[in-house]
Amino acid sequence: MAKDAKPEADGAAPAKSGKKLLIIIVVLLVLVLGLGGVGAYILLKPAPEYDDEYADASRERAKPVRRKKADHNAAPIYVAMDAFTVNLVPEDGDQYLQLILSVEVESAEVDEQLKQFMPKLRNDLTLLLSSKKASELMTTEGKQGLAAEIKEKINGVLDPAGKGKNRDWPIREVLFTSFIIQ
Repeated sequence: MAKDAKPEADGAAPAKSGKKLLIIIVVLLVLVLGLGGVGAYILLKPAPEYDDEYADASRERAKPVRRKKADHNAAPIYVAMDAFTVNLVPEDGDQYLQLILSVEVESAEVDEQLKQFMPKLRNDLTLLLSSKKASELMTTEGKQGLAAEIKEKINGVLDPAGKGKNRDWPIREVLFTSFIIQ
């Protein structure tokens, strides 16, 4: 009788292991389908859009402001920029330039664009100003030439595709509100 008890135990074991095997297969199938769904979601979702303040500087591109027809009778819009203090190219010892300027802009949208690109503009203008000699900037013609260079530099950053002599630039005029060479 002892031998008869063993076969009954063997007969019950395959039934239990079959249920366990079925449960393991179902769990694995659910995991594989779930992971496949997550993988498909990650691969097919659209690329995230980043804030401008977090955008990579190398990917940053100036987008021209969509312009309305310029109303030449409208009151001018002036934007004051922070002061620039730079060392000039040495001639007779150390000299520096302190410059405060305002720019006349085409529209209020250009004012927003100026704020957006201010770090690049300040860098470019600092490099431009620090490459000058005091003797070049002492004359009226030197100051007018510098204003034209600054205007061209700013317009080049704000509207790089619009370089042309007959084009209306976003910056109409550069005005010096303080100009000190020491």
